[in-house]
Amino acid sequence: MSRAFVKEADDNLPSDELPERPQSPHPNYVTPGGLAQLHARVHALQEERDRLAAQDDPMARTHLLAVKRDLRYFQGRVERAILVDPAGQARDEVRFGAEVEIEDATGTRVAYRIVGEDEAEVNAGRISWASPLGKALIGLRVGDSFSWQRAGNAQDVAVVEIRYA
Repeated sequence: MSRAFVKEADDNLPSDELPERPQSPHPNYVTPGGLAQLHARVHALQEERDRLAAQDDPMARTHLLAVKRDLRYFQGRVERAILVDPAGQARDEVRFGAEVEIEDATGTRVAYRIVGEDEAEVNAGRISWASPLGKALIGLRVGDSFSWQRAGNAQDVAVVEIRYA
């Protein structure tokens, strides 16, 4: 008989492990707020893991695998975290943790805060220090200009203000 017609075992549940989420190759610089977010994420995942482990449900066991994998990932992020306090940065130069206001040739101003990879959220004005824009801004001072490739177009942009919270 062909294998195509053989009934498979009913325990077609996923294996005990999922592929790991890859860690970034970059150093894991974090602000104090970013480190707190990572700790909160680990705590939430630990609680969800414990809740799911107590259930006797195949769907919960499947979800538990993903939660355990995510927990390992975020625990790794915490272990690799390098805390950088923006208060200790040079005030006249763009460094990690700075909020930088830039202005393009049309006079449009936008502010970005340079943060760790886990904190980055462009829509909230937080960019990773490892992003192309973050890398371009690091080391600049008020009045410095640079060319930024955005949406396929090069734009000349100037740093107009640097702030640290």
